[in-house]
Amino acid sequence: MTTTRRSFLKTSLAASTALALPIPAFAAGETLNVALIVPSPAADVGWSHTLMAGVEALKADYGDGLKITLLENIPEGPDADRIMNKTVADGNTLVILGSFGYMNGGLKLAKAHPEVAILHASGYQVAPNFSPFGARYYQGTYLMGMAAASLSKSKKLGCVGAFAIPELITSINAFTLGAQSVDPSIEVSVVWVNSWFDPASEQEAAKALLAQGVDVIFSNAQDTPSVIAVAEEAGVYAFNLNSSMKAYAPTKYLGVVGTDWSPFFKASAAAHLAGTFTGTSAWLGMADNVVFVADWNPDIPAEIVEKITAVQATILDGSFSPFTGPLTNQDGGEAVAAGVTLGDDMILSMDWHVKGVITPLPK
Repeated sequence: MTTTRRSFLKTSLAASTALALPIPAFAAGETLNVALIVPSPAADVGWSHTLMAGVEALKADYGDGLKITLLENIPEGPDADRIMNKTVADGNTLVILGSFGYMNGGLKLAKAHPEVAILHASGYQVAPNFSPFGARYYQGTYLMGMAAASLSKSKKLGCVGAFAIPELITSINAFTLGAQSVDPSIEVSVVWVNSWFDPASEQEAAKALLAQGVDVIFSNAQDTPSVIAVAEEAGVYAFNLNSSMKAYAPTKYLGVVGTDWSPFFKASAAAHLAGTFTGTSAWLGMADNVVFVADWNPDIPAEIVEKITAVQATILDGSFSPFTGPLTNQDGGEAVAAGVTLGDDMILSMDWHVKGVITPLPK
C-alpha cells in the first residue's frame, strides 16, 4: 500500500556483500513502514521520481507487508525536521531522506531513535543507524562527454547545475574530461541555479548557455525537463541525470546517466529487518548496478560508440577512473600528478574545476 501526502510548503552497505543480503521472513502481521521525504515533486522524471521508483521496487519483496509514505516538495530546514520526526512518531522504521539539506535534522533523529534506520542522500555524516548514500554519476558523465564532443560543432558545451556541491562538480569535471578525450579543444560553461526545482530559472539558464554558442547541454540535477525541452526546441543536444527525459526531446536527446536505487534500498531494508543494519557511507556506481547510461542518440558516430563501449568496460572492471592524472585545474596548475588516481575521499570533497571549464566556481 502507498500513502501519498502532498505538502504545499514552498519549495557501504555499498559493499557487494551488503547488496546481496537475503530477504528475511516476516513475522505474522508484521509490516515494513517506509517513509520517503524529497525536496521536489515526485513526478514522472527526475531525482525524486527515481528515489520513489527505488522504494516502489521493495513491493516485489514485501508485497502487502510494505507501507510507503511519500512526503514530497519538502523544503530543507525546520519544516523538514518537523516532518521527519512525525514520520517516526507515525511508526515508520525505515526513513529515506532525499536531500543534502536534511542531514543535520536526520542525524539528530537517528540519535534519538536508534531503532530506526535512516538513509540520507548525498551527505557525509555516518552514525550506527544513519547511512549516507550517493551515486558515482561521474562514471556516466565521462561517457556522455565523449558523445557530446563528437556531436558538437561549436566546441562549446554547457551545464545547468543545481548547487555547486562536490557531487555535481565531479559530474561536470568528468563530463569535461570525457569530452576532451575526444577533442582537447572543448570548453564547458556552467550556470548555477541554486535550486533543486525551479523550472523558470532552469529555462533561463539554458537560454543563457545557448546565447554563448553552446550546442550540447548537460542538465545537472534538475528535477524537471525544463533544460531538456529548451534544448530540443533550439535544436541542440542535451542529457540529464537520474531518469530518462527522452519523451521531452524526441530528436535531440543525447541520453541519460540514470540511477536505479532498488539494489541499495532492498539491501538496506533486508538488513534493517534482520537487525544487522549498520550505518555506512554508500557511494554506488556502475559496478553496483546503480548508475547506468541509456537512450543514446543515434546521431553519435559509430566509432565513438565503440570507444564509449570500451571505456565503459574499463570503468566497470575498475581498471579506469576519469580522475587519473595528469589533470590540470582551471587555473593551469597541477591538480593530479601523472599516474595518480584520486581516492574516494578526494573526489567526494572536490571543490575545483578541471582545465576547460571556463566558468569560475561560486565563492
